[in-house]
Amino acid sequence: MTERKIQMPREVYIDPGIIKNTGAICKSLHLDKKVLIVTGSHTYDVGAVPAIESLEKDGIDYEVIKVDNASQDSISEVEELITPETSVLGIGGGKVIDVAKLSSYNQGVYFVSMPTTASHDGIVSPMASIKNPDTSISMTAHSPIAVIADSEILAQSPFRLLAAGCADLIANFTAIKDWELAHRLKNETFSESAAALSIMSAHLITDNISNIKPNLEPSARIVMKSLFSGGMAISIAGSSRPASGSEHLFSHALDKILEKPALHGEQCGIGTIMMMYLHGGDWKAIRDALKAVQAPTTAAEIGVAEDDIIEALMMAHKIRPERYTILGDNGICRDAAYELAYKTGVI
Repeated sequence: MTERKIQMPREVYIDPGIIKNTGAICKSLHLDKKVLIVTGSHTYDVGAVPAIESLEKDGIDYEVIKVDNASQDSISEVEELITPETSVLGIGGGKVIDVAKLSSYNQGVYFVSMPTTASHDGIVSPMASIKNPDTSISMTAHSPIAVIADSEILAQSPFRLLAAGCADLIANFTAIKDWELAHRLKNETFSESAAALSIMSAHLITDNISNIKPNLEPSARIVMKSLFSGGMAISIAGSSRPASGSEHLFSHALDKILEKPALHGEQCGIGTIMMMYLHGGDWKAIRDALKAVQAPTTAAEIGVAEDDIIEALMMAHKIRPERYTILGDNGICRDAAYELAYKTGVI
């Protein structure tokens, strides 16, 4: 029997102003020999600068590298700066966190996740999404040893990103339905505890929709806590199954088709409406929840042509053939795809 370990962060901080304690937290975890800060051009000022001030105050040596995309080239650049004594701090959005996660994993050192936006659940999960020339691929990495999420910084990020994070969590509803289906029809391994945690994470959003508003620190904290528990569901499952089903396949198909895709969470949200319809579930409740958090629910709202939506629906089942979903092994035909998108108001 193959043994499987469940990786989870040792310490988690989701508080206003917590970034000012970065140095003290690194010291308490014995990550203070050499720190490599991986950040982005846009997130340097808002996230890296206050973290650097804290590290300097505690006398911790650091180096900074800025990355612009989650690519193999970016990972290689970061890896060149990592020594056995290095601890990696990923300070930024999803792309930055994924690069920090995978480069630290490849080099066998710890990494701390410090998100500046709450736009998707990769912030705490052991999976990383890396772009290759054709599409994004999901790769196994490791969970952060700690998560330092400053809810004041998260609240100041564009509300569109927070809404996308909510949509990515709402997608858990169809991801779990797909996983259950694969369990019943393909005898795929299924974890009740991971599924329950995933659904709870989605309900944290739908049950608190009236409290999720722009520029409010408590709103950012709700979304971040939901993303954290969603990421933990992925850790327990040992795969992205609890948070990624047919709706994510649809989004990845759009990524292949479009020159400039919309936000990951936005595309997944729209996919969730349609996939819930295929499952015979309450797709209108999904649509209304997305509208309530100001996430898009139509192709027009994300600037995608109707034909591209149809094309993505038809090719989604080919994205990860090993991952069985409501789309089946053969996908859906053009007429059915059009009917689906039309009936749900996506087009």
